[in-house]
Amino acid sequence: MDPDEPEGRVAPTTGGAGRDGTGVPGGRRKQRVSMADVAELAGVSSQTVSRVSNGRPGVIGSTREQVLAAMRELGYRPNSAARALRYGRFNTIGVILFSLSSTGSSRTVEAIATHAAAEGYAITLIPIDVATQDNVLGAFTRMGELAVDAVIVIMEIHLLDTSTVQLPPGVHVVVVDSDAGDRYCVVDTDQADGARKAVRHLLDLGHRTVWHVTGPESSYAAQRRGQAWRAVLAEAGRPVPAPLHGDWSAESGHAAGLLLAEVPECTAVFAANDQMALGLLRAFHERRRSVPADISVVGFDDTADAPFFIPPLTTVHQDFAEVGRRCVQRVLRQIRTGDDSRPGTDLVPTRLVVRGSTAPPGG
Repeated sequence: MDPDEPEGRVAPTTGGAGRDGTGVPGGRRKQRVSMADVAELAGVSSQTVSRVSNGRPGVIGSTREQVLAAMRELGYRPNSAARALRYGRFNTIGVILFSLSSTGSSRTVEAIATHAAAEGYAITLIPIDVATQDNVLGAFTRMGELAVDAVIVIMEIHLLDTSTVQLPPGVHVVVVDSDAGDRYCVVDTDQADGARKAVRHLLDLGHRTVWHVTGPESSYAAQRRGQAWRAVLAEAGRPVPAPLHGDWSAESGHAAGLLLAEVPECTAVFAANDQMALGLLRAFHERRRSVPADISVVGFDDTADAPFFIPPLTTVHQDFAEVGRRCVQRVLRQIRTGDDSRPGTDLVPTRLVVRGSTAPPGG
């Protein structure tokens, strides 16, 4: 099978002597559209059409558009199955994750899909309901059956039910949001640095200390943010209040806020995500504690809604688009070079976005 032939697409042409292949007078016969047909219409070489068809670099934008226009006009579709047999690639990246409900997971998947598409790759998504070794291995088995070139795993490896996780050998893998940099190629937001920026911002405003509403204890990201919060306070010689434990939800932030509203010395709170910060704002409003005049609040994520909270939320911006881009970049490097990459963690920087929810104490 020729990998450059279309998948069952044909172009009408007039049959010889007014007959089609069945000898019907005045009929029209159809023939398969080839790469040569596209090249002729576009006025380029077949090699250029091949590069465009396979999503390879090295073709200038105007030429690429010219080739794509010819493909559309002729109805040309590359035969991806045959191409995979020839080149050993399926132009598909698998994505395995525990949940699409969290802000980080959904926005990271969106970024992966966008950057993969720009490189000529599709994604195949498999969510896992329960974090067990069997479920993960089952997801990898399914990925093998669906013919993917590599897998991006959006999970925290320590959540699995075995102390040592061994992902299937021979599979190109990049892990997102994990402390498994000693075993895998990991891409993650710099969780600790983001938390440090949040706490230092509040201390620099003049607050004596900072309370903290954590994420789930099982979360690597929550752990890193909590550890950094504690470390900054300790380094500054400030009291370290007992943390209040949340679960990423606005409801848990609201519950924590009702408790903190009864603590007169609480003038600043760092919430481990924006949704819990939203719950804090609601609780402080209900208890007539003004934000930021009485209590300053900082979140983490910089969700699309953060500028529209009342007051607009000061928060740590995570660059999910860059996380997705680096994941795709890493797996494509592995696919194209055969390099499985040495274990290690690639940290994406954060930045603090200051809005109206923070001010000096009493301000």
